[in-house]
Amino acid sequence: MKAALVIGHEHLSQGARNVKFNLTEFNFNTRLVKKIIEEYKVRQRNTNIIQKDIDVLELREVYRTTYRDLPDILNNLDPDFTISFHANAFNNYTSGTETLYYHSSAFGLGIARIIQSNVVFHLGLRDRGIKPKHSEERGGYLLRYTNAPTVITEPFFIDNDIDCYIVKERFESLVDAYLLSLDEIQELFRRIS
Repeated sequence: MKAALVIGHEHLSQGARNVKFNLTEFNFNTRLVKKIIEEYKVRQRNTNIIQKDIDVLELREVYRTTYRDLPDILNNLDPDFTISFHANAFNNYTSGTETLYYHSSAFGLGIARIIQSNVVFHLGLRDRGIKPKHSEERGGYLLRYTNAPTVITEPFFIDNDIDCYIVKERFESLVDAYLLSLDEIQELFRRIS
């Protein structure tokens, strides 16, 4: 199995920002995705039992150049599923975790449920739920035009200082939430296959 982990935004356009913590979506998610991949590789090396019937998940780190080209880039990688990492922003007070999926994707819905449940449990922020999106809505273009099931994860509101503090304090736990999610997503694909 292959998973594409997309780092939201890019170096020249870093997305939402928190001034107090000097944090942008791009900087935070670059660190988060690198840590997820690093920890996943450590877990793979430390596994003593090799099960031939279980595919090893290959994680691909993806930086976007332009948003319009991102679905084509991902489709050329041909992953089994894609997770795009972002952070919400609104009014400096709104708080919580949500996950977006394409409204007609049953696999996307399953992946969104897994990620939302694990991230809410590990961060302890308000559960804002999983949100079905259409192609013309925020995030919908990526969700619609990628061939593989794709979700957008928004674990916290980056413009909310309390959310940022909690994520800073529970960063390792957030990494664990995504590692657990990757295992559960693999199991979901095995059950459906």
